[in-house]
Amino acid sequence: MSDGRLPVRRRWIGWTIGIFVALLVIAIGWVVVRGIGAVNDLQQVAKDSSRLKASIAAADLDGAEPIARSIAHHAQSAHALTSDPVWQAFGVLPWIGPNFRAVSEVAEIADDVADNALTPLLSVAGEFDLAGLGFAGGAIDLAPFAAIEAPLGEASATLSAAQQQALRIDDDATVRPLADAVKEMRSTVSQAASAIGALHGASVLLPTMLGGEGPRNYVLAMQNNAELRSSGGIIGSTALLHAENGKITLQRQASTPDFPVLDAPLPLSDTTVALFEDRPGRYLQNITSIPDFSEAGPTIAARWEGRFGGTVDGVIAVDTVVAANLMKATGDITFGSFTATPETIVSILLSEIYATIPDPRIQDEVFAQAASALFGAALSGGDPQALIGSLAESSDQGRIRIWSAHEDEQSVLAASSLGGTVPSDTADATYVGVLLNDTTGGKMDYYTAASITTAVGTCDGEPTTQLRVTWTNDAPADAATSLPAYVTANGWYGVPAGSVRTLIALYGPQGATPSHIDRDGAEEGVQTAMLDGRPVVQHEVLLAPGESTTITIEFQGTGAGERLTQVLHTPMIDTPKTTREKLLCAS
Repeated sequence: MSDGRLPVRRRWIGWTIGIFVALLVIAIGWVVVRGIGAVNDLQQVAKDSSRLKASIAAADLDGAEPIARSIAHHAQSAHALTSDPVWQAFGVLPWIGPNFRAVSEVAEIADDVADNALTPLLSVAGEFDLAGLGFAGGAIDLAPFAAIEAPLGEASATLSAAQQQALRIDDDATVRPLADAVKEMRSTVSQAASAIGALHGASVLLPTMLGGEGPRNYVLAMQNNAELRSSGGIIGSTALLHAENGKITLQRQASTPDFPVLDAPLPLSDTTVALFEDRPGRYLQNITSIPDFSEAGPTIAARWEGRFGGTVDGVIAVDTVVAANLMKATGDITFGSFTATPETIVSILLSEIYATIPDPRIQDEVFAQAASALFGAALSGGDPQALIGSLAESSDQGRIRIWSAHEDEQSVLAASSLGGTVPSDTADATYVGVLLNDTTGGKMDYYTAASITTAVGTCDGEPTTQLRVTWTNDAPADAATSLPAYVTANGWYGVPAGSVRTLIALYGPQGATPSHIDRDGAEEGVQTAMLDGRPVVQHEVLLAPGESTTITIEFQGTGAGERLTQVLHTPMIDTPKTTREKLLCAS
């Protein structure tokens, strides 16, 4: 007969389950309480960060210091609340785990930035005008740069590491509000890393590049995005800038006709020749087809020295949109019969001039007048803080590229976005890209548009990175008759007026190989090359007004399949929309 008691084994099971449930309830309560505290701390960090930015911009360092201490306190608290073993244990759970990991990583990033970036930045701000970069009266004071280089380097290294950590957070696996917060934090950290990285680079480079140790001469190459080349556009005009003791002056201007076609091309890399034959080595306007500006820069310098003599210390290439960004700081400018605003300057330079001035020689004169007016306004009439901001914005968009003939300076430039080189892949980041080069012979890229998508995953059991670009000719249906012949090229190079012919090159991760290539679902002939260990596949595309085409390439092998894939592309008038999608294997 039973005495009414459960068998010992069943009692132990019951006790075990009861204890487990109790511990689970306690753990859930623990992480909920700590989570609420961490979220409150991070919200306060966000509020204080906005206040700190305003204080520094207003040069109120006395007000900035207590705000910085508050940021550090709340960031440290959030990190402590989300780094204990119970919180970390919840982070490994399926479904809900990514949310816990995301919060703890955001807190860790905030703590690291507050501790190792804010402190050196505030020390620099106390000694140097970060907002104006020492710019006053048409010159830059080079003396303070030596003192600020080390603390800026410390802050830049911290922010760069934070940026990479932020990029690794899988926001796709988190709930919507948290995903939005991660994206906002990621954007803020990326902007800060870019800005402080640029300031650190400036502290290293400007003292010598602006003539602090002797005069320097630079060729400024202005690119026209209405006729695309890899780094932005065809070289429409050039100028020689002279730098001495922080002061920059415009010495000479020249247009493309001043540089005759060379019978014997200048030396070019195998990659450039494979994609563009010897044209960049013979035609000045094609030099910016070269994907790597560390090759394009010295080629431009060689053309200038061959034509005008002298010694070129470096080359700076900018595109037309840089003018619009600068004019946000300088205000309106007048040249020829035009008065341009920041909103109209691009359409005037890339469209209206051709419609109102049919003679290419007079067009070149007006372009030179525009460059002189903008250059003069930037050096004499612009607000320093706004000017620095506009240049930083242009740099972030990939619209400024710089090469130095001095090896120590070039090594710094090549490692930055200003160098115009393709970054090497790392364990954290894989780079892919799209290069656009017009072969219409006109200015039809004012009417083109692009969109880019990436997807990563596995196809046929292999890690795969998929890159897709859609290219569209948005010119009006009657472009052949309604647009100037200079814009359409009028069939001079074998392209029907109104149509657009483009070389579209897609490159993949280092070490990968193309496993699938198609255009609109069909295979066709392509050109191939290698770019610093990256496979490059190039299509030649001809589109009539209103037509569109889509090129899809899947890369497999080393570097492929990484979740974090960053896209580089030719700067266009309108920045292509770049999205990440779920991988649907084209193969």
